Formats: sequence, structure tokens, C-alpha cells
Amino acid sequence: MVSSEHTVSDSSTLTGWYKSIHSGGDQGECLEVARGHARVPVRDSKAVTGPAVIFSADGWTSFVTAVKEGRIGG
Repeated sequence: MVSSEHTVSDSSTLTGWYKSIHSGGDQGECLEVARGHARVPVRDSKAVTGPAVIFSADGWTSFVTAVKEGRIGG
């Protein structure tokens, strides 16, 4: 696994991946988050061997809050 401070090049080397129950439909726009790590890995659910972005716990909380509050659009 090659990594930098904020990414992992092959996310399949990490365990504990799950998709939110709020991810549904067939749009293919789902993210997965891996549990059980000191930092929070996030990947595209369609690219299981692709890269993951690594958030600090506070950074992930801030990101999720911003999305829920509509400050980050899609």
C-alpha cells in the first residue's frame, strides 16, 4: 500500500468498508467509508482497488456536516 498523508493508492488494502444506508438507487454516486481506523478512509464504491482519501476524524465530521447543511452541492 502506497500512501501519503491524505491518500491511499489502493483502498482494497484497507478493511471495514461500508456504504451508508442512505446510498441507494442506481446512480453510481456512492461513497464507502472504512471503520476501525485511526483516520477515516473514504473511497468511490465503484473503484474498490482505486484510491481512498484519508480524513482526520474532525475533518470527516466537518465534511459530513457541511453536506447535510447544504454547504457542499453536487
